[in-house]
Amino acid sequence: MRRDTFLRSMVALAAAGSLPGVARASVNLKMMIPANPGGGWDLTGRALGKALQDAGVAATVTFENKGGAAGALGLAQFVNANKGDPNALMVMGAVMLGGIITGKPPVSITQATPIARMTTEYNVFVLPADSPLKTMKDVVEQMKRDPGSVKWGGGSRGSTEHIAAAMIAREVGVDPARINYVPFRGGGEAVAAILGGNVTVGGSGYSEFAQYIESGKMRAVGVTAPARVKGLNVATLKEQGINVEIGNWRGVYAAPGITPEQRKALTEMVLKALKSKAWAESLDKNGWTSAVLAGAEFEAFVERDFAALRATMVKAGMV
Repeated sequence: MRRDTFLRSMVALAAAGSLPGVARASVNLKMMIPANPGGGWDLTGRALGKALQDAGVAATVTFENKGGAAGALGLAQFVNANKGDPNALMVMGAVMLGGIITGKPPVSITQATPIARMTTEYNVFVLPADSPLKTMKDVVEQMKRDPGSVKWGGGSRGSTEHIAAAMIAREVGVDPARINYVPFRGGGEAVAAILGGNVTVGGSGYSEFAQYIESGKMRAVGVTAPARVKGLNVATLKEQGINVEIGNWRGVYAAPGITPEQRKALTEMVLKALKSKAWAESLDKNGWTSAVLAGAEFEAFVERDFAALRATMVKAGMV
């Protein structure tokens, strides 16, 4: 084929939207992060945005943070403002399900469109470096003596660290209703409270505490994983005789009212992003475990996890 003929053919393909990568790479996406800056959802959303661009499926990604009520405020804004918009995404996860169970907001996650689960992460409990308590055993003993004297700091009520704290109390013979849990709207607020000594023990994903653990400003005393987490030299709660295990997965949803074709296109974009170099670097940097699940399988998983989470919270005395 002559060069001028080839170029004309390529231009025609591009104009028709048939050239691989051309149509989708021009998309300008917007992403709702239903939490304040600095937390796990914020880190995840911005990492996904970078990966979408790195994979060549989005030209730009803009972000909006709306914290509060375990993500319910951001969810409500996302659902109400983006109906039928094929270029809108929202980060969510187990924490949002927990918040819906405890808070019973007027808007439900079932109103949005499931796209994919991306990662799972276990909660790490930490103490300020200068705390008189040095181990999880110390925390438990103090809680047994006076449950209200131990302030547990973490995400919104219904978050996985809140559930884990209630489960720990129940396992060691303390009424979960008596735990003193202090919720924060974002990871940045929780970190400040822990470093400032305003809470006794803090809980969150390792990615939010990593730099402070590594610098010695926080002491990790337990993780809610079934086995030791790679790169984190801290015993699981199970190893310490506390039979508590809970994971914190994160996923992404699209707006309500989009067509099946639009949902398929967004799913393909996200899945391609999750194979990018930028995403691989984010997994490694933040200690996230890849847990990709998409389409109908993801939707069914959310339904099952919602039921399982509710059962766990009922057992822990939270519902």
